[in-house]
Amino acid sequence: MVKLSLITNTNANILAQELARITKEINSTQLKITSGLKINGPQDDSASFSIATRLRGDRSGLNAVKLALSNGETVVDTAVIGANAIKDILTEIKSKVVQGNQASLDAATRTSLNDDITSLLNQITTTVGSSEFDNINLIKTDASTMNILSSVKGSVIRVSAQILDVTALGVNSISVLTSASAATALTNINTAITLATDRTAALTSSAKGVEIQSDFTSSLINVFDEGIGKIVNSNLAEESAKLQALQIQQELAVQGLSIANSVPNLILKMFGETKK
Repeated sequence: MVKLSLITNTNANILAQELARITKEINSTQLKITSGLKINGPQDDSASFSIATRLRGDRSGLNAVKLALSNGETVVDTAVIGANAIKDILTEIKSKVVQGNQASLDAATRTSLNDDITSLLNQITTTVGSSEFDNINLIKTDASTMNILSSVKGSVIRVSAQILDVTALGVNSISVLTSASAATALTNINTAITLATDRTAALTSSAKGVEIQSDFTSSLINVFDEGIGKIVNSNLAEESAKLQALQIQQELAVQGLSIANSVPNLILKMFGETKK
């Protein structure tokens, strides 16, 4: 039985409350669609929001590790490039030294070869000085071990310096101006090539280790992104369908409220016609 009252419009109150609820749900659904997130705050799901917040913090830490590894990887790669260039220069110097070990050479030829060797040694010095990134040079005279952050727990990858200047290589004073000095130079250059090869190999090994850890960290970041996404990302197809349904409910509620609000006027009109 429908109860009509001029004092309290119960039906209108119920419909107004329902309309408010629908409108609130529409606003929430629209936010999920525009933001792409089903969890925009603790009010949506406090437990999921807490988990996602913690995971975002962990991911932020991984980003810092990834940045450190990327910088470290570039530093070591730069050193490797310099070391390989120095090996090539040493090989070129050796060819000059071998020529200088010919007993029949005249003084002018020896001087020319020696000048070439000096020029190549200067090129080594230039290469050493240029093998730097982010103010870090692993092959210069006073180079020291570099520690690269490798995990959020603070562990590091230690990359030992591999000094490759002419003094460390033992070729800073080689000469082919005489047969005796040329013979000594050949021994020194062979030792230098072996030393440079070993130190280049050590740098290459370190570079590979940093690269592996960097790739692993990138994979972890992707896993965290996927995990966070599963917790907070919206299903846009579902939310769009839900929004359409809610909008239809809203229209019906508005129409119902309009009808409910018109009932008192109809009652008054009925009484007015009865008196006539």
